Amino acid sequence: MNYKLVFRLLGRLLLMEAALMVPSLAVALIYREGDAMAFVYTIVLTAVCGIPALLLKPQRDDLTARDGMAVAGLSWVILSFFGALPFVFSRAMPSLADAYFETCSGFSTTGSTILTEIESLPRGVLFWRSFTHWIGGMGVLVLTVAILPRLSGRTAHLARAESPGPTFSKLLPKMSDTAKMLYGLYLGLTVIEAVLLLAAGMNVYDALIHAFGTAGTGGFSNYNNSIAHFSPLIQWIIAVFMMLFGVNFTIYFHLVRREKEPILQNEELWAYLGITLTITLIITFNILPQTKEGFFTALRNAFFQVTAIASTTGFSTANFDAWPLLSRVLLMVLLCVGACAGSTAGGFKLSRVLLLGKSAYRDLEHTLQPRKVAVVRFEGKPVQESTLAQLGVYLFLWLGLAGCGTLLLAVFQKTDLGTAVTATLTCLSNVGPGLNRVGPTGNFAFFSTPAKVLLSFLMLAGRLEIYPILILFSPTVWKKN
Repeated sequence: MNYKLVFRLLGRLLLMEAALMVPSLAVALIYREGDAMAFVYTIVLTAVCGIPALLLKPQRDDLTARDGMAVAGLSWVILSFFGALPFVFSRAMPSLADAYFETCSGFSTTGSTILTEIESLPRGVLFWRSFTHWIGGMGVLVLTVAILPRLSGRTAHLARAESPGPTFSKLLPKMSDTAKMLYGLYLGLTVIEAVLLLAAGMNVYDALIHAFGTAGTGGFSNYNNSIAHFSPLIQWIIAVFMMLFGVNFTIYFHLVRREKEPILQNEELWAYLGITLTITLIITFNILPQTKEGFFTALRNAFFQVTAIASTTGFSTANFDAWPLLSRVLLMVLLCVGACAGSTAGGFKLSRVLLLGKSAYRDLEHTLQPRKVAVVRFEGKPVQESTLAQLGVYLFLWLGLAGCGTLLLAVFQKTDLGTAVTATLTCLSNVGPGLNRVGPTGNFAFFSTPAKVLLSFLMLAGRLEIYPILILFSPTVWKKN
């Protein structure tokens, strides 16, 4: 590892985090609810820790893949720690473990919470809590590449370490231009949603809070009953945008450039839309007998929860834990799969599922016809065998983390099986709510400190696609270059 370069990058990220807390400080000053000094203390402390690291002068500015992975893993751990300090200094959270869990949930866009009463907290703290969703949605390292001077010609390693999906490619020749374009689309969609929410009757503060949560597919709300607090029109707007933010951002890139062919050939997009609409209809008719308000309310609740779970946002308008078994099973499948690669959503990613399905079908054909040479194709292009092999490894790691996480959670916490399994899966998939005690009407406050640390680790591992977090435990990473 190039220690000086890695720590210099971490120093820059700390200074950026300090700057990103300024809007929350402004909100705290506007509402004067006693949380302003918590941000002042945090901003000063974060900057003081970041400046010495920034002054380091590495002999080489060459960022290797190993360094990029290390920066990704370390940055999310460290930024979550400093991001937790406003909750601690303002006494909004009862302990550092709770504050760290909440911040990891924010930056990883999971949306799981330890809070049992939200509306009584200062609005500056709640603004920061939701703003972490927006920061983490596209990734702090992608933001770094977009707005900070390029360290070397290999900054793609930073973005690749956060890339949500099986492959990564630059849309424009320069990585910094790609990052700026992605953030431009991200900001544009966020602004459009916020304006529509304002037009539908939200105030400015609520519109920003929920636009941040939707854009980052995180799901923090400043109301105890989440989106059920608002009108049906607002629920429809948020549901549509949850679905939109689950789409690969390259689709919007092609839309801006008026390139129809890549959109029409995008198998993942059409599979995502088809699955979302099909499961919505199934759940609508499944919950209709217990919905007193009729078909359109059942349709709205079904579409909202399907898009919330599929996009891994985790907002809620209904207690889906009380829905029939079929509906709950379908939602848990969506919880694991997630949405499209290249979106702000979490989960295993639909493209991986499609590729693994095609690979399994190809192998079955080969078993029946050994002499037949079959190539797995995705969106009209042949898929390399190395990519398919990496998918198998990723599936093994994902299932391994889910299994080990559930076992350790059972050791750390006395709870029922449904709670333990869905708590692990919802944190690893960055969704937010699960079933039983961690359902849409529950929270994670009852977990012990070791359990919260474990779940925080799973949230970061899921957001970073496992590898950047796991390699931090490899002695090879820490060897000096």
